Order: sequence, then C-alpha cells, then structure tokens
Amino acid sequence: MKKITIYLLIGVLSIGSLFTSCESVKNTNKTQRGAAIGAVAGGVLGAVLGNNIGKGGNGAIGAVLGGVIGGVAGGVIGNKMDKQAREIQTALPGAQVERVGEGIRLVLGENSVRFDTNKSTLTAAAKANLDKLVPVFQSYADTDIVIYGYTDITGKPEYNLTLSEQRAISVEKYLESKGLNMSRFKMVGMGIADPIATNDTPEGRSQNRRVEFAITANEKMVEDAKKQAGN
Repeated sequence: MKKITIYLLIGVLSIGSLFTSCESVKNTNKTQRGAAIGAVAGGVLGAVLGNNIGKGGNGAIGAVLGGVIGGVAGGVIGNKMDKQAREIQTALPGAQVERVGEGIRLVLGENSVRFDTNKSTLTAAAKANLDKLVPVFQSYADTDIVIYGYTDITGKPEYNLTLSEQRAISVEKYLESKGLNMSRFKMVGMGIADPIATNDTPEGRSQNRRVEFAITANEKMVEDAKKQAGN
C-alpha cells in the first residue's frame, strides 16, 4: 500500500494548437484513438485530454491518465477500458465515469460515496456502493488504481490535505477488506484542490467531499496488449 500526499500541483501547458479539435478526438472510438495517439503525438494528446475533463479539469488525474502506449497496443487497452467503464456505469449508475486516453476517471460523489463534514469514515451507503464496484475491479485485475481524496473548502488547507488523504485510505482499506489486492492501489490526498462544484452552498460542498479513481493498465496488461498487437 503506497500513500502519496501532493503539496504542489504542477500545471501542464495546453498545446491545443497542435490539434484542430480535442472534441473530435473524444468522438472517435478508443481503438482509433489509441492508434491516432501513437501515430501523432504519443503522450502529449493524452495529457491534453486529461487536463480538460470534468467541470474544471483535474491536473493530477490528467497527469496519471495522460501517459499512453499508443498504436495498436493502445487500441487494445482502450477496448478493455471501454468494457470496464461500461460495467462500472452499469454497476453504479450514480457514479461519473469518463474514458480518458487509455484509462478511466471515476468520480464517486454525493450519489455514491460521500463524506460528512470533517469525517473520513465511510457511511453504510458508501460501503454498499463500493460493494457494487468490487466485482468489476476483481474482473480487471490487470489494472492499477489511484484513489484521490478531496474535501470542501471548510477549515484550514493543511488540515484538509490530511483529511482528504484519510478519506482515500478509508476507501482503499474497505476495498482491501473485500479481497482486492492492496498492491494495486495508491492513495493521494488532494485537499481542497479541483472542486467540481461551488463551495458557496451546502450542496456544492457536499459534492466536493468525494473520492476519485484513476484506473490505468498495469505492466502485465501493457505487455499482453503489445503481444496481441504483434509488437
């Protein structure tokens, strides 16, 4: 089990001028996208997509999901991630599932896994929703998962950074208790960074008290995809 606390987020420069439209890339299927990324720009396009997802973007998750394999192997991985994303959405309709590059961004907010103010303990409803994800995660054992914990803006930033990490750890420990391999997970405390809603209302603050997942291919999946692609 690895714990990471981020104290400084480094912005990634936008290089949208290299492409006529990021939206046109998003509209392709993942096999086409994987091949295009490999042929045109490698990890660069993945970084662009990763830093323009969601309401305000998410630099940390974008950086994780931005590294791509590309080519036919990238398309193979993309197809597997497509299938996993659909299964996650079916298992937990309240979650926000986004395909980014060759990975998945999964947001567990107020409708799936939420936290009370100043708390990192999982509610009964949160545990029930995590239970729905366990079979999907077990079916895709060749993936690595980073869990990001977040807070609203209430309280001191330093305290919120620690609290957000505790929230990520709570989720990991629960998933581990359900039989998932702890070595697949990293936990990152993000504090008040990257709000997905306003912090000016109770409803908005509730949405910001959340966890997010970045799901990527592990080394075995990458090697298997390269073999399948004939690399």
